Amino acid sequence: MVIKIGRNTLKGPVCVASGTFGYGSEYEELIDLSQIGALFSKSVTVEERPGNDIPRLIETPSGLVNSIGLANVGIDRYIDEKLPLFENYPCPVVANIAGGTTNEYEQLTERLAEKKAIWGFEVNLSCPNVVHGLAFGTEPEPVELLVKRLRKRTSKPLIIKLTPNVTDIAAIALAAEAGGADAVSCINTLIGMVIDTKTRRPVLPAGTGGLSGPAIRPVGVAAVYRVSRRVRIPVFGIGGIMCSDDAVQYLLAGASAVQIGTGNFVDPSLVAEVSNGIDAYAKDSGFSTIEDFHCFFE
Repeated sequence: MVIKIGRNTLKGPVCVASGTFGYGSEYEELIDLSQIGALFSKSVTVEERPGNDIPRLIETPSGLVNSIGLANVGIDRYIDEKLPLFENYPCPVVANIAGGTTNEYEQLTERLAEKKAIWGFEVNLSCPNVVHGLAFGTEPEPVELLVKRLRKRTSKPLIIKLTPNVTDIAAIALAAEAGGADAVSCINTLIGMVIDTKTRRPVLPAGTGGLSGPAIRPVGVAAVYRVSRRVRIPVFGIGGIMCSDDAVQYLLAGASAVQIGTGNFVDPSLVAEVSNGIDAYAKDSGFSTIEDFHCFFE
């Protein structure tokens, strides 16, 4: 099933989420990358970032709290070291970009806009495990203004990754659409904390982190449902997909595609399983397009 995002298309609806698949090279011996609708690469910032102190990951019931802190190689090394890898992949690569200022987002977009290895951009407006945070994703007006500025710098797909840590996620999605976004991703991680009862301190040195995994799937499905009924652009569903039934829930809620995140850590072959499951569900239901999933309840 072909998915149209802006001027471009994806050959399938199952993608891998940023931060859970590295730069692709970490998984290419474990999975056929041609099975992926799109690879959303690890976030890149203008400057190289070492990330937060360890430990950075803690398991919780049906979930994972991470505090990576956007550790990455920075845009110079990203271009020199990672783009040559992307050029040889059999799937599209979406660059996830993150910044602390509007200027940083613009720099990243401009430097990658003409690179053939980059299919499009996912704009990370909220990361719950970065000190001082990224404030762009919590109010409609700054989101619309930022997207407008990035839209002037590229004709490639702009996908805005939305935080669930707001009062009205649909209002933020509408602002992204008004600014010229081609799609939105729902959702980024939820803010979470785990406390060691022996030390009486948070387990993660940063205190809080981002909760992902099966525990957040109902939140993600509800966000997709609300957002997809307010915007006209496609929605990517993210959060807790561990099997094809989970992905189908997102599609029925209104998503045009999904991204598998934490599930990649559990089973690197999950993309293929979910893709095959969606195809089987569509065949059994008489569906031939993604839009066929969207017609059953309001």
